[in-house]
Amino acid sequence: MKQHPLIVGIGELLWDKLPSGKQIGGAPANAVYHASCLGAESYAVSAVGKDKLGDELLEAISKTNMHTTIERVDYPTGLVHVTLNNGMPEYNIVENAAWDYIPLTDNALTLVKKADAVCYGTLASRNDISHNTIMTLLKHTNPSSLRLFDINLRAAYYSKQLITELMTYADIFKMNSDEAIILKNMLDINISDDDLCRMILEKYDLKYLIYTNGSLSSNIYTADRISTLKTPAVKVSDTIGAGDAFSGAFIYYILSGLSLEETHLMAVNTASFVCTQSGAWSKYPETMQKFI
Repeated sequence: MKQHPLIVGIGELLWDKLPSGKQIGGAPANAVYHASCLGAESYAVSAVGKDKLGDELLEAISKTNMHTTIERVDYPTGLVHVTLNNGMPEYNIVENAAWDYIPLTDNALTLVKKADAVCYGTLASRNDISHNTIMTLLKHTNPSSLRLFDINLRAAYYSKQLITELMTYADIFKMNSDEAIILKNMLDINISDDDLCRMILEKYDLKYLIYTNGSLSSNIYTADRISTLKTPAVKVSDTIGAGDAFSGAFIYYILSGLSLEETHLMAVNTASFVCTQSGAWSKYPETMQKFI
């Protein structure tokens, strides 16, 4: 049990450009932001440009409870152009961004060696430089830490080989129902989502497998049980960052000593709260416990 677990997110950090304006984004950073709002000691490992957008991003983060190990590199700060269709986001991810060039630093290595949990995905591995940094950091992560791999498939920035490589380091794997379809097509298998989850859990000897099905439900699998919850009905502003909030809350509460079922409930309610807000970095109530 940890009162303030150390949680590190490795990967993309960027500006989401929404119709309402720009907001901070990037799945691993989103996850650790939400964990920090709940009480974790959280760090984002990434890179931004030596530009105005990079200055603004670092300034915005400095006003939160989150910490960073962010390098300034000679590439523009990341941008994602987001359009909303009934609250559901569609992403146009600008290439050759700063987070494609995350350098390996001593500070980042020191962090992962003492981390209680590390979060990562596929997107930041679209460039060899960031991919090599991520793989090195995963290899040096504290062996007793939890490593959460949120597959987070975007555009064409993934492959069967990459997913398999990243899976070998995971203790927790997270996917949604759309990603389950992609995986089954990639593996050329015709099985239920439930069977897919159980197959992946066993094949990679995972501690937890998280499966989310949008507005319907979510399941969390372990070797000997499954927790299932319906998704609460809320007034949705947009769903940007809701899955990342689920990840951050799950890591925080499982490390805090809650049971699987209690942790699942907290994660679902945190994600539902984020759906009622605009953008990925929601401003939390004075005490989140009043909401969840």
